Amino acid sequence: MKTSSTSTAWPTAADLLETEEAITFVKETFSKVLAQQLHLVKVSAPLVVLDGTGINDDLNGIERPVGFPIKALDEQRAVVVHSLAKWKRLRLSELGIPAGKGLLTDMRALRPDEDYSAIHSIYVDQWDWEKHILPEQRTIPFLKATVETIYGALKATEEQVRKRFGIEPILPPTIAFMHAEDLLQRYPDLTPKQREDEAAREFGAVFLMGIGGELSHGEIHDGRAPDYDDWSTLNEDGHRGLNGDILLWNPVMETSFEISSMGIRVDKVALARQLEMRGCPERQSLHFHRMLLADELPQSIGGGIGQSRVTMFLLRKAHIGEVQVSIWPEAVRRELAEGGVALL
Repeated sequence: MKTSSTSTAWPTAADLLETEEAITFVKETFSKVLAQQLHLVKVSAPLVVLDGTGINDDLNGIERPVGFPIKALDEQRAVVVHSLAKWKRLRLSELGIPAGKGLLTDMRALRPDEDYSAIHSIYVDQWDWEKHILPEQRTIPFLKATVETIYGALKATEEQVRKRFGIEPILPPTIAFMHAEDLLQRYPDLTPKQREDEAAREFGAVFLMGIGGELSHGEIHDGRAPDYDDWSTLNEDGHRGLNGDILLWNPVMETSFEISSMGIRVDKVALARQLEMRGCPERQSLHFHRMLLADELPQSIGGGIGQSRVTMFLLRKAHIGEVQVSIWPEAVRRELAEGGVALL
């Protein structure tokens, strides 16, 4: 099939149809393998939730959700989800999912504050997953083993793409693990993004841990909300944090390429600590937070895996608009069209 890295000729209708078939193939293949390997059951998910419940995610704390009043509910305000990190944990409890098993869902979201780029649009589609774990599994070895399982599902999908579409695999045999503090010490004069680029270029695939917690120079590597990932607990490696991002080296774009944000979720101790650290202890009164503090929710690990990101990477596309339908400035469409890139 025609990929962005091999041709700038304008795609034909046949090219576009094959791309659509390939998008479906990647999504169906990866989600099936992921569910099997992580022992997940596919469930339905909400597009909107009621505002003021604490269920919607704040991501890095500054994005505005899309919201609207509902006439049939006396004008109560609903918001389009940013992701489903807290909703999934509630759902684990509601469905009575036992330890060792979890859920998987297709999450659709709108993020109007996203800055347009080759990997960002206002439309977000990802696989949101959450798994019930035991308290004693809140460890770095368990986190790493889960990451390796996800990476194995990605490599298995890459091999199926090779067989079906002839796109040669490029992922390394294993994924490397680094903490954001180690990366800072290694490249103290670089920005966080530049540090990610260097690590991804060197290893091909990296799980960068400790996202959200303060590093030795007094800054964080990247933002993380205080009430889902645990980025503050002291771990066995002598660092803080039980979370991270999966980064790949993208040869088409020649940059690091984040496909997943994930981690072991906060317990009640980490939740209270992180809310205090972020200056929002009042959230403890919200529905989700009250349940967690009262030990009414299971311990869990979970994350989001970008559907368009994974598809874009495996099909060697240069722009996320080649694998998803969104709204783009006309100037962007014209510029890309001149280079032979057709947005869906």
